[in-house]
This record gives sequence, C-alpha cells and structure tokens, in this order.
Amino acid sequence: MALSEAVGRIGTTVLAMARTRLELATVELQEETQRLFGYLGLALIAAVLGAGALVLAVLFILVLFWDSHRLLAVGGMTALFALGCWIAVAKLRGALAARPPMLAATLAELRKDVEFAKGEPVDVE
Repeated sequence: MALSEAVGRIGTTVLAMARTRLELATVELQEETQRLFGYLGLALIAAVLGAGALVLAVLFILVLFWDSHRLLAVGGMTALFALGCWIAVAKLRGALAARPPMLAATLAELRKDVEFAKGEPVDVE
C-alpha cells in the first residue's frame, strides 16, 4: 500500500510540475504575441508616414533640379534610397541575431526539472 501511495504522489507531483511549466509557457507566448503586435503596429505607422515624407522630399528635389541637373538629382535619389535600404537590412539582421530565445524561462525551468530528476545539484535563484 505504501508503494502505491508513493507512486501516486510522484505522479501527482509530475503532473503538477508539467501544468506549471505549461502555464509559464502560455504566459510567455502571450507576452511575445503582444510585443510582436506592438512592434508591427508601430512599424506600420512609421512605414506609412515615412513613405509619405519620402515621396514629398523626392518630388521636391526633382522639381528643384529639373531644369539644371535632372539626371544628377534622379541618380542621387537612387543612391540615397539604395544606401537607406542597405542600412535598414543591416539593422534588421543585427536585431534578429541579438533577439533573446523564445520561451527562455520555460526552457530554464524544464532544464532545472531534468537536473533535479537526475539527482544533480540545482541552482535555486
């Protein structure tokens, strides 16, 4: 009888740990989703406003130099756009490379659980 009670307690403990880890993963996924939609909303607003300002600036420069240096103005605008695109792509690559891993807290807790189950010393923070 004592053995079946011990096995039942272990099973209950394992299920409770799994439920806790699943809840943590759910909270982290919700936070990541909210953060992502916030970034996307700000990026969309910035893109629309920036595109409008850019179109007006390009039109202003082309009209300003239309009579004297129209090819130079078009070439300069092309070079400026290409440089801006290159900088944006470089920043995007850097941001993607530096982002923290998804579900880091959940994976750390699962790692601690595995270490505990193996009987290894676990750092408690």
